[in-house]
Amino acid sequence: MVRVLNGIVLIVACALTACSDSNRLGHPDQTGVLKVVTRSGSTTYYNNRDNRPTGPEYDLVNRFARAHGWSVEWDVQHSTANVLTQLEQGNAHLGAAGLTLLESRSSTLLAGPAHKEITQQVVCHRDHPALPRHVEQLQGIALHVAAQSSYAESLRQLEARYPQLVFTEHADLGTEQLLLNALEGEIDCVVADSNIVQVNRRFMPELEVAMDLTDTQQIGWYLPPGSRKLARQARDWMSTAAGQEAINRVESSYYAYIGEFDFVDLRALNRRIHERLPQFKEQFLRAEQETRMPADLLAAVAYQESHWNPHARSPTGVRGLMMLTQRTARELGVANRLDPVQSIQGGARYLADRHQRLPDSVPEPDRTFMALASYNIGRGHLLDARRLARELGKNPDSWVELREVLPLLADERYYPSLRYGYARGYEPVHYVRQIRNYRDVIAQAFE
Repeated sequence: MVRVLNGIVLIVACALTACSDSNRLGHPDQTGVLKVVTRSGSTTYYNNRDNRPTGPEYDLVNRFARAHGWSVEWDVQHSTANVLTQLEQGNAHLGAAGLTLLESRSSTLLAGPAHKEITQQVVCHRDHPALPRHVEQLQGIALHVAAQSSYAESLRQLEARYPQLVFTEHADLGTEQLLLNALEGEIDCVVADSNIVQVNRRFMPELEVAMDLTDTQQIGWYLPPGSRKLARQARDWMSTAAGQEAINRVESSYYAYIGEFDFVDLRALNRRIHERLPQFKEQFLRAEQETRMPADLLAAVAYQESHWNPHARSPTGVRGLMMLTQRTARELGVANRLDPVQSIQGGARYLADRHQRLPDSVPEPDRTFMALASYNIGRGHLLDARRLARELGKNPDSWVELREVLPLLADERYYPSLRYGYARGYEPVHYVRQIRNYRDVIAQAFE
């Protein structure tokens, strides 16, 4: 369970009339519109391959707004500095941009609630000749950070003790671009939040976390001065069960499945995206048109199953790019499992069938995750897990709760009473996590 983090508490002694918001935009209770400034990034706000906005901050803010009956108007900036300027000028009600709660910022802006804990990390190319493991070793290494960021503030605080510390603030480059520059050897090292590193390192496996620069810090929302009512509403909502559920959903959707970093696995994936995926890409796109199963998802399933090897075989008899059993292939009309075109089409139809046969009560993205689990372990065992979830007082339509139940299919306390009996229920949990991870990396090839 992800706990709600307390933001910086503002102690205000005032009469009721003095506690109303003075933001020149007017309060969303009156206008019906919450104006939010954010920045582009994988941990904040971005457009997916369908050109639809998504991201951790996007999801969290929208849930907050819906709880109050407001629509959201987004102002997407490309740097933290611009986000802070928009707030200082009163051009937005709320700043939701992966902002670290700092005393310096809270002296000019109004701190709202925090929703995630992070650590600032020093990241360099793994082949850097002198990877810094301690603060003292940062002297002599050129560090790079986004301008007006929390990283710059941390480094300025270290300058007093380490006068040879050298760092550059970039007004025109964000943290993710700086990480890419470090990957390409254009700069030495970058300071970034741990969640940004966690998400992006999968695409840049040659980057290495050299050291943690800070202790745990909190990320949250900021508001313009005078927005006390709205700040209180945000804190109150985030403290409710609905607010906690929203935070948990964001954690599950964007972070929890990533797991431990595996350099060898991710380097191989990125290499095969360039070497193997192009010969099958059009087939995945065609299968998407015919089955409505996203091409990048199908490609991720194929990679998990066979590493895009159309001649893959297993000792248990499954074969081909999508590793179909002989029985499943026959039911799907696949005459040759080693033919990549037939395998992709058959696997896509099979996954679509698993997806379609789930109850209408299962929402997305849970529906897709359960379809993947069914592809891996079989529909019967998934039905057993859903039944067991009900018996244990859990929600069978929630993947977060069902993934806790699936491993119990291998527990002798439970499987003797299940219709389909014993199953290695921990395998589909790992299977779904891996595919979600692979899909994030593979999706770039389909943009």
